Amino acid sequence: MSQLRTVQVLGGGSAGSSAHVRSLAAGLAARGVRVTVCAPAALEREFDFRGAGAHFVPVPRRGDPVAVGALRAVCAGADVVHAHGLNAAVRTALATGGRGAVPLVVTWHTGAHAEGARGQLLRVLERRAVRAAAVVLGTSSDLVDRARRCGARDARLAAIAVPGPRVPVADGKVRAELGAVDRPLLVAVGSLVEHRGYGVLLDAAHGWRGLDPVPLLVIAGEGRERGALQRRIEAEVLPVRLIGRRDDVTELLAAADVAVLPSRWEGRSLLAQEALRLGVPLVATAVGGVPELVGNAAELVPYGDAPALADAVARLLLDPARRRELAEAGPVQAADWPTEDETVAQVLSVYDELTNRH
Repeated sequence: MSQLRTVQVLGGGSAGSSAHVRSLAAGLAARGVRVTVCAPAALEREFDFRGAGAHFVPVPRRGDPVAVGALRAVCAGADVVHAHGLNAAVRTALATGGRGAVPLVVTWHTGAHAEGARGQLLRVLERRAVRAAAVVLGTSSDLVDRARRCGARDARLAAIAVPGPRVPVADGKVRAELGAVDRPLLVAVGSLVEHRGYGVLLDAAHGWRGLDPVPLLVIAGEGRERGALQRRIEAEVLPVRLIGRRDDVTELLAAADVAVLPSRWEGRSLLAQEALRLGVPLVATAVGGVPELVGNAAELVPYGDAPALADAVARLLLDPARRRELAEAGPVQAADWPTEDETVAQVLSVYDELTNRH
């Protein structure tokens, strides 16, 4: 039987989807599959798809004819094309002619959120993307339901796995650097964009100023909301620091007393996965795929409810026994998540099904 050829397509590439493609590429290549990754060049520098055994073709995120033409040329020689995320799915559908001769698999990693005209456009693009796919893989049950409502022919749950964090050696350097040696440290991680819920998180920070000592909240990430958030922090004298994009997120989380995830929506949040694996108590919004991901191993609050978020964090800081309970429950919950091998095996079975390989 000839070697199976697959093309993996990334658009902008969130950290979660890019890490998944790197893991998938390594697992497929180890099983004798020829893997080509098409993505913006910056993602190759960060995730080293070539190092995972894949061929890499730089394709910009743009949807113009040149970029789509470059993608079409690569996909023409594939047995299966697999797009990750909405942007990649729409461009790949254009490149492959929709329901064409090459089967298209789409993994829906996260939900797109926007209001008004942009929201309407996103819904049109979602319908176009899922209807072009032979199979849609949703990373959470609500995404599978959403794909079906959009007209997917075949939508399945595919709870993806990404590499677990390297467990760092505990030391006080991170806390000292951040100025949290003698005070509790709260950590949030993610791009500074509206749907991450950082405005609500700053509202909640008002409730922590009465604690003794006052905890420090650090937010790691960059994005278009940084200026507005920084102005609020300064104007309202909040115990919050924006520390920008970091390459030591694992060390940051390991140093934290509590991790916080205030998002409007999440699929299989990388922050939640790392926090639970490291045994860091987590307070998160009960949205998207978060409840099924964390089970009873985290404190869940409604999205947008700043008093509930503030109270949940404060109660944890004042309750060492509950923090220890969550620290023990996190790794236990994580042990039930699919492994990278299981994730690769599921995806490969979909490819075999679509190409009639047995």
